[in-house]
Amino acid sequence: MSKEGAHAFISEDELKKEICRVMKALYQRGLVSALGGNVSARMPGAKEFWITPSGVFKGAVEPKDLVKLDLRGNIIDGRLRPSIEWPTHAAVYRVRPDVNAIVHAHNPFTLGLALAGIGIKPISVEAVMMLGKVEIVPFAFPGTNELAKLVEKYAQSGARALILQNHGVLAMASNLVEAEAVAEVLEEVSIAQYVAMSLGKEPLTIPERDVEPP
Repeated sequence: MSKEGAHAFISEDELKKEICRVMKALYQRGLVSALGGNVSARMPGAKEFWITPSGVFKGAVEPKDLVKLDLRGNIIDGRLRPSIEWPTHAAVYRVRPDVNAIVHAHNPFTLGLALAGIGIKPISVEAVMMLGKVEIVPFAFPGTNELAKLVEKYAQSGARALILQNHGVLAMASNLVEAEAVAEVLEEVSIAQYVAMSLGKEPLTIPERDVEPP
């Protein structure tokens, strides 16, 4: 199966259901708050994408709540207001044809490490395989063109995960399952790294010779 796999053989209705499943899973894991965070996805190669709405409880979002936008932010379908973060999602889709799904979460441990000036290290096989290099994006207010431009710049490096300083994380992948996994692994690695450091130990990393791009 190609990297597009999980999206290539599902319908648009199924894609919308999967967006909602991921959004609810993130809420249940404590990676987003009741009204924070957002998820989007598109069919492979599409110039439009579906995104979660603004002002709707993240633990109960339904397919009928989603909004379909083109890459300029014009509403194609949907009755609610799209997430204010749509410019950031659109920016990624414009410059990353390999990305068909984006998860924006508020991983508390990942954000805490970034606020302390500590980057994510390759301390596990999952970190190496799923994350690769994690970029830290300077602060800009959510929903602004300034943030979208910064994300566009950093996303072009090919990174699968971006940490938005003082804000949250952006996980990008070819499908929703992978994007969800990137966000979750990012937090798992951050927690393990924090535990080691809180015990006064520098976390051991996988030797550089064994580290290959995902």
